[in-house]
Amino acid sequence: MGKVDDARDILKTLGLPLAQQNEMSALTLLALCGLKEKDSWKKAKSRSLTVTKGIMQFVAEHYGRNYAPNTRETFRRQVLHQFVQAGIAEYNPDDPSLPTNSPHAHYAITDPALTAIKSYGTTTWKRESARLVSKQGSLAAIYSKKRAGKMVPVKLDDGTMLKLSPGKHNEVQAAVIEQFAPRFAPGSIVLYLGDTSQKNLILDKQNLDGLGISLNDHDKLPDVVLFDPKRKWLFLIEAVTSHGPMTPKRIEELSRVFFNADAGLIYVSAFPDFSEFNRHVKKIAWDTEVWIAEFPDHLIHYNGDKFLGPR
Repeated sequence: MGKVDDARDILKTLGLPLAQQNEMSALTLLALCGLKEKDSWKKAKSRSLTVTKGIMQFVAEHYGRNYAPNTRETFRRQVLHQFVQAGIAEYNPDDPSLPTNSPHAHYAITDPALTAIKSYGTTTWKRESARLVSKQGSLAAIYSKKRAGKMVPVKLDDGTMLKLSPGKHNEVQAAVIEQFAPRFAPGSIVLYLGDTSQKNLILDKQNLDGLGISLNDHDKLPDVVLFDPKRKWLFLIEAVTSHGPMTPKRIEELSRVFFNADAGLIYVSAFPDFSEFNRHVKKIAWDTEVWIAEFPDHLIHYNGDKFLGPR
């Protein structure tokens, strides 16, 4: 492996999150260690570097990676901040009194991290890296724990508890399952539920097949699909936070996916509040439904003389 691949392997072993195991992070580590492609890891040394004239200049000169000047903030926010949190780098070790926005702000490898890194490729690497992670903790594990604490819980009709990734979009999806479904689709079955980090959190292929719905990997399903077996209605629901209501274009796409469905189709745009609804009001297709989680007992009907029912 080349030096960049080595550096990525080091970052992975030291417990950096996946987002800090990329090329930029690897090059930053090499710059902080002062290592060129042909140098051995035992020659790594700690030296204080600024972002632009230190780290970015080093990787341009020795690794041919010429980053645009405006990427210095990416180095700071997406690499160096995490290095400091993980105990791999120190911020302003030569002058801790420097203000946050000082042009002289600098970073350096910590002594414990340097000791472990210099052993990379030797028989002691496993022991040294494990010792560092044990002492400093794994940043990936810390981030994961924080993320788990913010997960959005959702309870299905059968009592099953799921946890969706944190975020407003998934909060709306949870509200659809827990508040919309009991009111407007009682007794319904969740055939599909997506997640911002896991596309098919629930995908009931057996029931979908039974309704004559054959899916392929290219089909873009709505965020939530509910089936009311008593009325034989399929609720196709988009959770809208920044984009994605039931527009005429989206209706046309979904009508093709569910063309052979042995059930009536009901298209629903679900919003967290009236403010978000107002941002999309002109885009919403006729003959669809609007549900606003802020007022869960009511629907807004774009159905003309129809009430709630298939198109």
